[in-house]
Amino acid sequence: MTEKKEPAPPRPATTVLLGRPSKPGDMASPLEVFMVVRHQQIDAFSGALVFPGGKLEDADGDARLRARCGGADKIGDEELKFRIAGVREAFEECGVLLARKRGQRAVIAAADLLAIEKKWRAKLAKDEASIVDLVEAEDLELATDLMVPYAHWITPTFAPKRFDTWFFLAEAPEDQIALHDGSESVDSVWIGAQAAIDEAAQGKRTLVHATLKNLELLAEGKTVAGAIAAAGNRKIVTVQPWVETRDGKRFLHIPADAGYRTLFRELPK
Repeated sequence: MTEKKEPAPPRPATTVLLGRPSKPGDMASPLEVFMVVRHQQIDAFSGALVFPGGKLEDADGDARLRARCGGADKIGDEELKFRIAGVREAFEECGVLLARKRGQRAVIAAADLLAIEKKWRAKLAKDEASIVDLVEAEDLELATDLMVPYAHWITPTFAPKRFDTWFFLAEAPEDQIALHDGSESVDSVWIGAQAAIDEAAQGKRTLVHATLKNLELLAEGKTVAGAIAAAGNRKIVTVQPWVETRDGKRFLHIPADAGYRTLFRELPK
């Protein structure tokens, strides 16, 4: 009798849904979300269109950061480190920094961001510096108060690599977007939520299940403000998909109370 293999433990991770109006300055226009194409050499979800994000780093939970996080008095330590990781990942992958000069209310302007980006973005991405180094050197407050909890997914137990992922939604600062619009890599795109779903249905894009389900929620929100309001009113239910077999067919299921449009999909044979 073969011994049943224990599932791999899920690693803490954060995913960021960074939204903007499709018509600059027109908040009533349909939202677009920033997405990246996973590198072909990466074994997890290679070539898939995903939201920016990644594993938590030790520095994301550094106690020194609490005093430099917006709204931290209303956020517990465990959630705060996921939000901090989200701010860091948005900066590393999108060049958008959800932070303020300490003592100011407005998010950092594009003119100030340019110098910070040149000095810090590559260092953070290469693990040559931490988020603590950046925040202390530039005297910043992270805008963790702008990160709206959106979803919580845990990879199924049968997967070889597993993640315990918190999703956060945030509005991208308009002038920061303008700074980067001319220099996006071919592996990133601002795209409407429904457009991404439709392109995947047509075979033009690859979407993993969690990405598809959260794009569906975004599409229901229609605008940036609508999506943020809906997220604030929605109870977040932890989703850990499981497989059920019926009539010789296998189906991937999610909990009925998680707020998603469809609860299962058939898996390929």
